[in-house]
Amino acid sequence: MAQAQRRAVESGVPDAAPFMHPTLLKNKGNWKYHDRPRPGVLHHVAHSGDQVWSVRAGTQRQMDTYTIRTLCDIGDKFGEGFVRFTIRSNIEYIVADQKKVDPLIAELEKHGFPVGGTGNSMSMVAHTQGWLHCDIPGTDASGVVKSMMDELYHEFKNEELPNRLHLSTSCCEINCGGQADIAVIIQHTKPPKINHDMVANVCERPTVVARCPVAAIRPAMVNGKPTLEVDEKKCMCCGACYPPCPPMQINDPENSKLAIWVGGKNANARGKPQIMKMVASGLPNNAPRWPEVNKVVGDIIKAYKADARPWERMADWIDRIGWPRFFEKTGLPFTKYLIDDWRGSRTNLNASAHIRF
Repeated sequence: MAQAQRRAVESGVPDAAPFMHPTLLKNKGNWKYHDRPRPGVLHHVAHSGDQVWSVRAGTQRQMDTYTIRTLCDIGDKFGEGFVRFTIRSNIEYIVADQKKVDPLIAELEKHGFPVGGTGNSMSMVAHTQGWLHCDIPGTDASGVVKSMMDELYHEFKNEELPNRLHLSTSCCEINCGGQADIAVIIQHTKPPKINHDMVANVCERPTVVARCPVAAIRPAMVNGKPTLEVDEKKCMCCGACYPPCPPMQINDPENSKLAIWVGGKNANARGKPQIMKMVASGLPNNAPRWPEVNKVVGDIIKAYKADARPWERMADWIDRIGWPRFFEKTGLPFTKYLIDDWRGSRTNLNASAHIRF
C-alpha cells in the first residue's frame, strides 16, 4: 500500500478574506472612488452602490490585554465587529452604516484613542520594543514616541501638512527601524566596556568576532581567562557585538546619545525611495520626556509645514531648497559630522548608503 502523501502545513500570512467586512469582501477590486469626509475617516464607494466608512484611530502599539479588550468592545458596541491594524499601528473600524461613524468617533476619543492619521497628516510613529521586551535597547523607543506624540497631537488629528509625514524611533542602531521622514535613533559614542570574567561563560567568541562589521574585535587572554578585546581605533560604536555577548556592554547613561535623521522614504510614489540623512546628533538620552529631542523634531516639522509646497514629502522639500537652507530654516547647527553639502559628498561615508573602510 502506497504511503499517504503528507499534507502541507500552512504557514505564513493567513488568508484575510474570512476576517474582512462583508461589504469589503463583496466589492473587492470593484471600487468606484473614495474620499475623506473628515480627518481620520475614509469613505469608499463601490460600482454596485455599496459604501463603507473606515474610522482610523491611533494606539500605543504595545498594548496590554485590557486595552485590546477595550478596543474590541468598542468595535462590537459602536461598530460592526470588524477591525484591522495598519502597518503603523493605527486601528481601523469598518462600518457600512454612516450613522455609526460619529458615535464611534466619540467613543474612541472618550477612551483616549485619537481619530486621525489620514491624508496630509502625521501618522502614528513606528517604533521598536524599547525597554519593555527588547534585549539590547540603548533607549526606550516607545517612551520617545509617547513624548513626541504628546507634542504633535494636533498634527495627527488634522490634515494641515504639505503631505503625509512618517516618523520612526529605534532603540538601537543595528536591528529595528526603517526609512522615515524624521527618525530618532540611538547613537553610542564610546566603545563597549568588557566584563572579562564573564565573556568565556556567556559568549561564543568566534561569533562575536565575525559579527563586527569593521573587524575591531579579536580574541584575547586576560588574567588567564579567554576573552575578547576591542581595537578602539577601528570601533565605530555600532553595538553589533552586544547582542551575542552581553558582557560587552555598550549602553551608557552619559555617552549613549540620540540622533535625528530626515528625508527617508520606502515608497516609490512620485519619486524613488530615499535614504535618510543625519541632521542632529549628540542629543541627551533624557528620559522620561526627552525634551531636547522633541524640540528638534518640532522645529523641523514647523519649518517643513511653513515652507514646503503642497504634496512635497520631507525629502522633496529638502531637495528643492538644499541642505544649507534646511539648516537655516530649522535653526539646527551644522557640523562636520552631519550630512555633507559639497559636490564630492557622494564618496563620503556620511552621505552614502555604502560603508567603506
